[in-house]
Amino acid sequence: MIHGLSKPGTAHADAGPLPTTGIFRILVCRVSHTLGNTLLLTPLLQELERVYPGAEIDIVTRSPVADEVFGGFYGVRRMLVLPRWGFAHPLRFLRVLRQLRQTDYDLAIDPDPRSSTGRALLNLSRSSRTLGFVGPHKRGPLSHPVAVPPRGRMRAGQRPVFLLRGALGTNEDIAATDMSATDYPSPDIKLHADERERGREVLERVLSGQHAADRKDGVIGIFANATGDKKLGAEWWTRFLRVLEAGSPGRAIVEIIPASATSLLDSRYPAYYSSSVRKLGAVLSNLSIYISADCGIMHLANASGTATIGLFSGTDLSEWAPYGRGNHAVETTHRTPEQVAEEVLTLVKQAPSETPQPGSFDRRLTG
Repeated sequence: MIHGLSKPGTAHADAGPLPTTGIFRILVCRVSHTLGNTLLLTPLLQELERVYPGAEIDIVTRSPVADEVFGGFYGVRRMLVLPRWGFAHPLRFLRVLRQLRQTDYDLAIDPDPRSSTGRALLNLSRSSRTLGFVGPHKRGPLSHPVAVPPRGRMRAGQRPVFLLRGALGTNEDIAATDMSATDYPSPDIKLHADERERGREVLERVLSGQHAADRKDGVIGIFANATGDKKLGAEWWTRFLRVLEAGSPGRAIVEIIPASATSLLDSRYPAYYSSSVRKLGAVLSNLSIYISADCGIMHLANASGTATIGLFSGTDLSEWAPYGRGNHAVETTHRTPEQVAEEVLTLVKQAPSETPQPGSFDRRLTG
């Protein structure tokens, strides 16, 4: 629907480095509806607030939870939420496009190297500067083009920051740089101290039936759901948890319940459910360790500051693994649940004694 409205041509201007002054109205076009992709935009927002602390940011998205994910950012002015299926809601779709056209932006950013919709929205904006990746899926000119980095060189959440730094002329040479040792911000939903405290109180109530000695070394959160081939079955989790429990006698286990509001672990453990991203994030922030397959809730745990261990099968962990201090990715393909559990136990014993805070420029991006 929107692609036919975009500007034709692929020519790009050579405008020199993006200025660090004179930019006050910024538009970010990232239209994914998934929780994971929405959360992985937060490192770019941190970078924009650092480089342009006096600017306002508008975000075009399809995410139904954009308000919860981005609402903690002081620089964010508004979310322009497109319907997930534009053809089904044409009036709502056109209303968002009209809102987008009402502002003269100083900078519009398309941070996704693959999405053609994001580029089309950027081309429709009234912006004096346009920033995006140059690639085969893109159509329309840019004032500040940046080459797509090689696959496997950085996490998906690092890529939009790389884009901005490339336009500013501050990027390191990624061919000669270990991206796991760079000062890229990690995902962060900007939980407030009172939100974390409420989450601690809720987790205490959830675990009220447990003896204090059984959780003297903390609490492990398990989310047993995922989509498609990434999902690990009930039997897999039973075998995995048998080994994990035996090797972690001082840590309690709590199940994080999926959107279906049904336990996937036969209600063997205390459990917590919330349909609110921020309430769930607040509880996750009080866990010692979070473990799940690659999914949106994994990225939420990462963005809540919890030491996160992602279990990967079928997706590229070099792109989608959680990153930041205390976070790790473990490959499960062609391995038994017991083998995976033994590796996870090693990581659990290495977990930081204090919950790491998200968003900091930590130079140990493990995993």
